[in-house]
Amino acid sequence: MLTAEQVFAAQKANLETLFGLTNKAFEGVEKLVELNIQVAKTAMSEAQANAEAALSVKDVQELVNLQAALLQPTAEKAASYSRHLYDIASSTNAEVVKVAEAQLAEAQAKFAAVVDSAAKNAPAGTENAVALVKSAVAAANNAFESVQKATKQAVDVAEANFTAATQSAVKATQTASRTSRKAAA
Repeated sequence: MLTAEQVFAAQKANLETLFGLTNKAFEGVEKLVELNIQVAKTAMSEAQANAEAALSVKDVQELVNLQAALLQPTAEKAASYSRHLYDIASSTNAEVVKVAEAQLAEAQAKFAAVVDSAAKNAPAGTENAVALVKSAVAAANNAFESVQKATKQAVDVAEANFTAATQSAVKATQTASRTSRKAAA
């Protein structure tokens, strides 16, 4: 039976966890806003510079060269922006997962203690039922750990695929930019 103090302590711990997670979420949003403001400022000054460069073009050849020169950095910047977004989301998610895993470990420990206490106080002849419950708890914990490992592996594969796709897109843009310059020359 839970006492009032235990319930109060549990509620207090849950509130602290909730506010901690909320603060982590806000930190992630702040990083996204900062990134987007930085990107907007950079895009504005680059747009001005590009417009000025376009206005100073004297012939079609210069215009083609200007377009080719602008194509490659744009793709690289888009890839960099995507990487920053991914990093922010990934670090925020890692913080949430860390808290969730700690909470789950604590809950598992408490549940195991309850099962052990119940096993010690179980009436004679219920040893098989107690063993079955303990076995089920162990199986559930093992299944959860397996899912957790598979999820981490999937995240690692997704990150590797994201990195490969980003690098491939940048290389394709660089190749297209070189081809465009050669064709213009």
